[in-house]
Amino acid sequence: MHINHPELIDLLKQAYSAEKAAAFAYQGHAASVKDPEEKKAIRQIEIDEWGHRAEVLKIMQQYDIPISKYYEFRFHIIGKMISGSCFVIGWFMPFYFAGRLESGNVCEYFRMKQFFNTMGIKEHDHILYEMGIKEKEHEVYFLQQIKHNKLLPYFEKIFKWGIVESMNNIDLDKKYPVEESDHYCKK
Repeated sequence: MHINHPELIDLLKQAYSAEKAAAFAYQGHAASVKDPEEKKAIRQIEIDEWGHRAEVLKIMQQYDIPISKYYEFRFHIIGKMISGSCFVIGWFMPFYFAGRLESGNVCEYFRMKQFFNTMGIKEHDHILYEMGIKEKEHEVYFLQQIKHNKLLPYFEKIFKWGIVESMNNIDLDKKYPVEESDHYCKK
């Protein structure tokens, strides 16, 4: 089955490849931290990203959407560069930028759900919702690790993410069920 929604198709292709970049980045991030609990948590996040990649691929295959060689190459390089940089940029920046990245990734999955819904397709609602919520959990984890760091207010002012600002409107303490989640990540 084919779908005619260029924005959704491109979003799926990007998400598939970007999940690989994120997983590579978390490999370096986990290897660069000393605390065993941080290492374990970051490795679990890497595993989650590989799982998201597999789920996005299943959706792409269902609609005969090919993997983008361009995105695969681009995000492979980005992921490896970020992975290596974790050893040289200190402790704070990998946590900060991982949290900011995850904050944006949340909306990718809710936008996919919304795009599918505009075509009357609801069968992916639960998995896309779950992946979006999992990305929010990742965002919250990284923010918790740095929330008391003296650099956070400066980074938040420059990069528009932190305690005050998020790139999505999801509150895990007051989350809506799948059927009532259409207001998440509306532009």
